Amino acid sequence: MNGASREALAAARERLDALTDSTSVDAAQLAGELASVTALLDREVSLRRVLTDPAQDGEAKADLARRLLSGQVSGTTADLVAGLVRSRWSRSRDLVDSVEELADIADLTAAQRLGRLDDVEDELFRFGRIVASNTGLRAALTDRGATAAAKSELLRSLLGGRADAVTERLVTRLVTAPRGRSLESGLESLSKLAADRRNRMVAVVTSAVPLSDVQKQRLGAALTKLYGHPMHLNLDVDPDVLGGIRVQVGDEIINGSVADRLEAVARHMAS
Repeated sequence: MNGASREALAAARERLDALTDSTSVDAAQLAGELASVTALLDREVSLRRVLTDPAQDGEAKADLARRLLSGQVSGTTADLVAGLVRSRWSRSRDLVDSVEELADIADLTAAQRLGRLDDVEDELFRFGRIVASNTGLRAALTDRGATAAAKSELLRSLLGGRADAVTERLVTRLVTAPRGRSLESGLESLSKLAADRRNRMVAVVTSAVPLSDVQKQRLGAALTKLYGHPMHLNLDVDPDVLGGIRVQVGDEIINGSVADRLEAVARHMAS
């Protein structure tokens, strides 16, 4: 997103945070209702064009949104959506993407309230690794000919009772309504949103052998110092990793190409 859409989403995220700071707001319910609004706007192209038309009065669009959603979602959700359509958008699609992102954030907030956010982060990462290593599973989950119900049932058999309910909801929404995203990019976006809930960056750490708890703590501390930002570690094991460890933070890979940083991390881990 850029321009007006980026500003509108930033304002909406602040409103969502203010809402979910109140324990009286059911974050999981809010997430489900926002997901329903996402589906509606994605399906009704003419409606989202009206709601993002810069020539229309913002209050008039907000009132239209409230009337359409009345009796379908809670007043809290309707007010949040009304605020969204009152804003200006660079593209009509950006409105749908933003409502979807707010739904995901609300679900992650529900996990955070229960002290389960770390588990959800790890489960999203592990699920992504499972999909990457199983071409048959990936094909089944991305098969355009398969129904949403069939994909949901497959995910239920894989995740039901094994993963947090928030993880299952997030992955199910992504798989059944990808909206043009690849499964991999969608999972990566969810992981970043999860990290944002704790204002942390994500480091994907691939090591030749499993790291000990002490090594994890030292590596996390080293990376936090290196980047000046709290860091969450997603851990993977690959015996073929050269040098024993590979760390990726965003688009940056810490390996021999940045030997000074790798040596600093190694010294921290050994101290």
